[in-house]
Amino acid sequence: MSKSSTWSINQLDRENADGFVFTAHYTVNVTDGTYKAGAYGSVNFERPETLVPYADLTEEVVLGWVKEAIGGAEKVSGIEAQLEAVVAEQKNPTKSTGLPWS
Repeated sequence: MSKSSTWSINQLDRENADGFVFTAHYTVNVTDGTYKAGAYGSVNFERPETLVPYADLTEEVVLGWVKEAIGGAEKVSGIEAQLEAVVAEQKNPTKSTGLPWS
């Protein structure tokens, strides 16, 4: 099965007066259809010179901001690779716990 990753915005924190979004809370999930791994994060934004009206924001736009804020494509790929490694470990464990006399 091929692995897929999904980035989502879970919550936005904003100023009521003008709709400035100062924090985005996001999740990223990787699955191969059977096994899955996920991560949660949040990023803060500096106030831009020109605000996008809050009502005009889309998840795609905000995800672009998030990915840029965390370091761009290289960092995004790194996060996804870490989660893919977790999925691989779930699929073929290299470590175990327990007692030999159970």
